[in-house]
Amino acid sequence: MNSSIADLRKDYTLQELNETEVDPNPFVQFQRWFDQAVEAQLPEPNAMTVATATKEGIPSARIVLLKGFDDRGFVFYTNYNSHKAQELIDNPHAALVFLWTELERQIRIVGSVEKVSADESDAYFYSRPIGSRLGAWTSEQSQVIANRDVLEQRLTDLKAQYEHQEIPRPPHWGGFRVKPIAIEFWQGRSSRLHDRLRYQLKNGKWMLDRLSP
Repeated sequence: MNSSIADLRKDYTLQELNETEVDPNPFVQFQRWFDQAVEAQLPEPNAMTVATATKEGIPSARIVLLKGFDDRGFVFYTNYNSHKAQELIDNPHAALVFLWTELERQIRIVGSVEKVSADESDAYFYSRPIGSRLGAWTSEQSQVIANRDVLEQRLTDLKAQYEHQEIPRPPHWGGFRVKPIAIEFWQGRSSRLHDRLRYQLKNGKWMLDRLSP
């Protein structure tokens, strides 16, 4: 074992998390913590790990950006032909993790997954910068390419193609919504006795309990 890694540790002492202080609605509580992460000027507070699995249960994970949430769930956008999208189509369940190290917090979310409506995907796509819209057409996400020049040439061709017209949303690009059945809020505490409060959806109602660290 690498002793320099094994010896890395930090005692968490910033805040605490109590049942009497959280909102009974986990989405309201998420908004509260998310706002505090934004106010703290954390780098990309909407960055989250998205974990998926194949039909055979082989997992994979990557970082994507949250682009919206409400009481229906948490939304991100991607190429529907990408590896993660194909796994979500074949096995429509996912886990999300937000880590805000500076606040000694993380949020874990587990739920089922559905595609967002075409109207929602259109609204977000047309709000993106032109470069990002072109990028959605340029990249055949997760596919093997010969070199970087393939992307650069494709982008150059697309710029010329759409120079005087609106860039449409690719039919293979859109959003996924993770519809949570469980949301856990984790606050680091001293001596590794962290606070863990978990909301679980049972019979249409959110139930709150505390987990041992």
